[in-house]
Amino acid sequence: MPRSHWEGPLETRYYQFQAWPKEFRVLLNVVCVVQVNHAHAKRAPVILFSDDLTLPAEQRVTYYSLRFQIEFNFRDAKQYWGLEDFMNISQTAVTHAANLALFMLNVSQVLLRPLRQTLTEASVLDLKAQARGYRYVEEILKLLPQTPEPHLMAAIMQQVAQLVARLKSFST
Repeated sequence: MPRSHWEGPLETRYYQFQAWPKEFRVLLNVVCVVQVNHAHAKRAPVILFSDDLTLPAEQRVTYYSLRFQIEFNFRDAKQYWGLEDFMNISQTAVTHAANLALFMLNVSQVLLRPLRQTLTEASVLDLKAQARGYRYVEEILKLLPQTPEPHLMAAIMQQVAQLVARLKSFST
């Protein structure tokens, strides 16, 4: 008996069963999802497989829908945080490198939220440029005979952040 979920004219039916494929000897959890648009009389079937025999159909669909986000996260970890540059051969080193790259990806996403309020198209590269600008300002301020007051340093840092945003708007 299929399970159904209705949302307006769309009905989503879940069929779940276990099957032994001919090609290899592993029992699979098979989920058939059929989305029916009753307004247009159209069907959209999808078949999902898993070797986790205890996974419910709805959870399997949720996991499958997250696959693109997972792929994007790995792409960003490789592109921005050097995951592809790690030359490790031991399992521990590979695990540490992957965890560090994905951790930095998560930190960068948190740091990008406030930046995107003023610069909607801000990317990890903008975040890196901003951090580099902050570092340059700190180094320049160290050259002064007297360290500026904290509120003045915060104002200078804010100016640098706005400069990064303005430079970004000129380049696009």
